[in-house]
Amino acid sequence: MDIIRDAPAGQFLRWITKNRILLYPEEKEGFVLPRFESGAPLKRAVPDAEQSGSDSDEPGKPAPDHEKDDAQKMELAEGSSTPPSRRTAEEDPLSLTISRQRSLPWTQNRLSFDQQLKLEKTKSKPISFTNSADGTILVDWYTTDDPDNPQNWSQGKKMFVLVQICLYTFAMYGGSSIYVVSEGGVMARFGVGQAAAALGLSVYVIGYGLGPLLFAPLCEIPAIGRNGVYTPTFTLFIILCAPTAVVDNFGGLLVLRFLQGFLSSPCLANGAASIGDMFPLQLLALYLSCWTAACFWGPTLGPVLASFAVTAEGWRWSLWELLWLSAPIWAVYLIAFPETSAPNILRRRAQRLRKLTDRTDLRSQSEIDQEHMNYVAIFRDAIIKPVEIMIKDTAVAYTNIYSALLYGIYYSFFEAFPLVYIAIYGFNLGELGLTFISIGVATVIGLIIYVVYLALYLGPDIAKRGLRAPEHRLVPALFSVCSLPAGLFMFGWTSRHGIHWMASLIGVIIVVISNFITFQCIFVYLPMSYPQYTASLMASNALFRSLFAAGCVEFSRPMLRNLGIGPGNSLLAGLAMVGVVGMFALWMFGAKLRAKSRFAVVGGIWAEKSIPTTTQTPEPATGRAG
Repeated sequence: MDIIRDAPAGQFLRWITKNRILLYPEEKEGFVLPRFESGAPLKRAVPDAEQSGSDSDEPGKPAPDHEKDDAQKMELAEGSSTPPSRRTAEEDPLSLTISRQRSLPWTQNRLSFDQQLKLEKTKSKPISFTNSADGTILVDWYTTDDPDNPQNWSQGKKMFVLVQICLYTFAMYGGSSIYVVSEGGVMARFGVGQAAAALGLSVYVIGYGLGPLLFAPLCEIPAIGRNGVYTPTFTLFIILCAPTAVVDNFGGLLVLRFLQGFLSSPCLANGAASIGDMFPLQLLALYLSCWTAACFWGPTLGPVLASFAVTAEGWRWSLWELLWLSAPIWAVYLIAFPETSAPNILRRRAQRLRKLTDRTDLRSQSEIDQEHMNYVAIFRDAIIKPVEIMIKDTAVAYTNIYSALLYGIYYSFFEAFPLVYIAIYGFNLGELGLTFISIGVATVIGLIIYVVYLALYLGPDIAKRGLRAPEHRLVPALFSVCSLPAGLFMFGWTSRHGIHWMASLIGVIIVVISNFITFQCIFVYLPMSYPQYTASLMASNALFRSLFAAGCVEFSRPMLRNLGIGPGNSLLAGLAMVGVVGMFALWMFGAKLRAKSRFAVVGGIWAEKSIPTTTQTPEPATGRAG
C-alpha cells in the first residue's frame, strides 16, 4: 500500500479526501513521534476541548511517559546505554548526515558512507531531530532503517521501480525509431523527399536532446521531485500520441513529433538519478547498466514492432502503436510509481509533522535549501555552465564529442539498414524490421560482458583499494574503442551481393557492443570527475549526442548512396580511429588534465575517508559490482 500511497494516483486520492486515506505512519493512531536532539519528545497538537483529558487515553496521542517508555525500549533493543536523543555529532555522525546522503555523489566518502549505512541499518537506530542555531528543528528519517527512505526499500520494491523506469525509458526511446518504417508512407502521402521524411525521426531526437536542459534542473527542486516532472510530461506525451497519428499536415506532423520527443526526455534525463536515489554507490553501476540497456533496446525494437503492421495497415499504424506501447506503462506508473527523491519525501514529511504538532519550527533540510535557491541562476547554469565547462575543459570536450560520434553512428543504422537489406538483399519491410533485432542481441551481449567485468574485477577491486581515480573506470573502453572501427569496416565491406547478410549483421553486433561498453565507461567517468556538475554535464552530453544523431539521420543515407556502403562506413571508421587515440590519452593523462581544471575533482578524494567509521568494519563487497 505504501507504493500506491506514494504514487501519483495515491497522492491525488489523498488530496481529494483531505488525507483521510492511504495514511503515512505518523498519521496513524499509536505512532510514537520522534524526539528532539535535546531529549524532549515531540507531541501531537491537542485541541483545547481535549486538553483536560488524559493524553494516554487518546488513541494516537500517547503521553510523554509512554513516549519515554517506547524510547527506552528501542534503546534497550539496540543494546545501547546512551540515549539516542542525547548523542553528539562526534558520537553518532551518521544520524546527522543520513538525510544528506545524496550530497556525496561518486566519491570515496560516499562509498564509505554507504558501507557504514548498510551496517547501521541492521540496528534500527532511532534518529533524533537536530536543533539548529536559529531554533529550527530539522526533520530527518525516523530511524536508520526508515522504510520511507528509498535507500532502505526492500530489494523487491527497488526492482519493481527499476523495471518501471526501464520500461518507461524503453517506450520513450522506442518512439524515435518506430517512425522509421513509416517514412515511405509519409513521402507518398505528403509528397516530400527522403530527407524531409526523415525529419520525423530527427526532430524527435532533437526534442529529447533539448528537454534535459529544462527537466534535469526541475527534478532537483525539492518541492517538485522526480514525479513532479514525470507525471505531467508523461501524461501530455500520451495525449499527443493520438493527434500525431491522425494529423494530415506535414508541418503539423513534425511539430507534434518534436513535442513528443521533448516530453519524452524527463525519463532520459532523470532516469539515472531515480536509480541513484534507490541504490548505493557500490551497486549503482550494475543497475545503471540495466537502464542503459533499456535505452539501447528502445530504438532497436521500434522498427521491429511496427514493420509488419505498417506493411499491412499503412504508415500511421506505427504512430498508433507508440500509444499502445506507452499507455499501459503510463497507467502502471500512475498507480504504482513512488517518489524516489529523498529531499521531496522529507519535505512532505515536514509538512505533515507541522500539521500534526501545530509547530512551525519543524522543517526539512530540503526546505531550507530551497529557500536559498536562485532559480534564475539554476536554469542559467543548466544552459551556460555545460557549454562553459566543455570549452574550458579538454576531457569534457573530448567525451562529449566522442559520445556524440558514437550516438550518431548508432542512429545512422536506421537509415543505412534500408539501403543494405532492401536494396542489396531484397528484404521486404517486415524482414527489414527483424534485422534490428541484431542491435538488441548486441546490447544483451554488451550488458553481460560489462556485468561480468563489474562482478569479477571491479567489485573486488573497490572492496580492496577503494574507488581509485576516475580514469580507472575507462579500462573497458580501451578495448571497446578499438573494436568499434573493426565492426564498422566489417559492416561496410560485407554488405554486398555474394556475401551472406549475416556477415554484415555480425559487424553491427560488434559496433553496438563497443558503443554500449564505451557509453558505460563515459557515463561513470564524468560523474566521478565532476560530481558537483553531474546534472549539467549529463544534460549537455545528451544535447550534443542528440543534435549530432539528428544530423546523422539526415546525412547518413545520402552519404552512403553517394560514397557507397563500404567507403561510407570506412569514413565513419576513420573518425572512430581518432577516438581511439583520444581515449588512450584520456586514460593516461586524465589526472593531469583534472589537476589543471577548476571544475574537476582533484587530490586524494578517491582515497580519503572523511566520514567517521564505526567500531565495526563494514562488510566487504567482494564479488559484487561497483
